[in-house]
Amino acid sequence: MKQLEEAHRYIDNAKQILIEKAHKEDNLYKDKKYVRMAGHTAYLGVLIALDDLFGIKKKGRKNIAWYQEELGKVDKKILNNFNMVYETIHLTMAYDGNLSVVIANEGLKEAEKIIHWVETKQEIN
Repeated sequence: MKQLEEAHRYIDNAKQILIEKAHKEDNLYKDKKYVRMAGHTAYLGVLIALDDLFGIKKKGRKNIAWYQEELGKVDKKILNNFNMVYETIHLTMAYDGNLSVVIANEGLKEAEKIIHWVETKQEIN
């Protein structure tokens, strides 16, 4: 459960970075550096939650294909959410630094859905 609290903290930190540092103007952020930072932070939050679900304790991460394969075995719908988070938060925000507020908001919302899904799965088990 501690890991899920940490995952939520990462998402909250990503939101704070966008609010306090990226400086929203109309529907765009003004600073690419902080959009990238928020994207990396949010994506790590998702991976922390998934690592907790799959029992990964050691440092370092599996590659994207591993997460996709494992999620596909458990729930195809959440796999689709994960693919969206990977593309939106990891690639579009964190690497490309896309300044769109709409894209950032949707990506963060999907990231929160995955973390909530992990919480629900762990409550059932």
